[in-house]
Amino acid sequence: MLKITKVKRGSLAKTLGLEVGDEIIAFDGFACEDELDYLYYCEQSSFTLTVRDKRGKGENVIEVEKDEGEDLGLEFAKNTEIRTCHNRCVFCFVDQMPKGMRDSLYVKDDDYGMSFSCGNFVTLTNLSDEGLERIIRLQLSPLYVSVHTMNPDLRVKLLRNRFAGKIVEQIDRLAKGCIEMHCQAVLVPGENDGEELAYTARKLFSYYPTVRSLACVPTGITKYREGLYPIADVDRAYSERLLDLVDALNTEFGVDFLLPADEYFVKAGRSFKPAQFYGEFEQIENGIGMTAKFLSEAHAALCDLPDGFTLAKPKKSLLISGVSAENINRETLKKACQAIGNLEADVLPVVNDFFGSTVTCTGLLTGKDILAAVENYRKTGGTFDEIVLPGNTLREFEDVFLCGMTLKALKKQLKFDNVRINREGGYGLVRILTTAR
Repeated sequence: MLKITKVKRGSLAKTLGLEVGDEIIAFDGFACEDELDYLYYCEQSSFTLTVRDKRGKGENVIEVEKDEGEDLGLEFAKNTEIRTCHNRCVFCFVDQMPKGMRDSLYVKDDDYGMSFSCGNFVTLTNLSDEGLERIIRLQLSPLYVSVHTMNPDLRVKLLRNRFAGKIVEQIDRLAKGCIEMHCQAVLVPGENDGEELAYTARKLFSYYPTVRSLACVPTGITKYREGLYPIADVDRAYSERLLDLVDALNTEFGVDFLLPADEYFVKAGRSFKPAQFYGEFEQIENGIGMTAKFLSEAHAALCDLPDGFTLAKPKKSLLISGVSAENINRETLKKACQAIGNLEADVLPVVNDFFGSTVTCTGLLTGKDILAAVENYRKTGGTFDEIVLPGNTLREFEDVFLCGMTLKALKKQLKFDNVRINREGGYGLVRILTTAR
């Protein structure tokens, strides 16, 4: 049900007699659940609208005829409820979070609406047959699906949910319903890797190109795993075997279907794949191709600089980095300093004490750890004119770190205000390095 909070002046909804306070309860006789229904039917040229009158005069069925894509001109009360996870996955990152953080960090969403609209991964284990049919009817595509394995018994074991084995049937129905999917497998060493991964990849590739890709992602292991399912961290040898298997399967398929996370290349000490390997970077939020995109963008931005480009005044930039990205960032800054006169730059790799040293990615750094690292850098004689902070260390649309510290508080404790946020990858870094604040 959608409760109308605004009817735009001159809109089709105004012409149809809809008013603030009315409630839309169905489209074409199908119960209205959320704004996804509204967005779908706004793309249609004709349908029926069942409306519950705000004055309690009952329900009216309105026939709508309009241009395809024409908006009705309505706004609705926000629905903050999300479909939550019913699993107890052996690799769940939320279960490894320390206590005392903000409540939103402990929410386990598993909402296909958010998968369609935001790219969040869903397991589909909380999905009813009606929900599956709704996805197909509304063509909520693409979806991002946490498959993990196509072996039903193994999936039940890893997700610890007796309904998890339905994944084979669900993928089949969604693919036949023309729902494009990007899938992922969080790999647990000795469980769903090796031959099991090969089996999963071949099963999913049988639906290609409807199933577009399969990301291979390592389990995130924090220091808060006491009493949880034992999972070993991956090392160089493991990463080399995984990358070799991925290459062999992609050669077998004839396309780059399996996409390994950047961390495997770092651990294996191997060069990253070129940017074109990752297509349109549909899985970049999953840590897939992020480094290749960054390197490609930084290279392009540096090449666009005029020969002999020089800053008006000398400056030294200090780039905050996760441990795993240190070498990549050092090489990038070395090239930047060669191309930009009057620039000196250094990388500060921040050890993740908050979550534990096994967590090495920049996106999980906290304000507390960054503060400690910068203060130690100063104590050892390090100097800088600006700090460059990757945008993924902060919440989207907010200047708040995972630990709850604000950017304002970090600046205050450092007694240093020139902290610049890079939210634009390689292009953004070069833009910051070539400008003064």
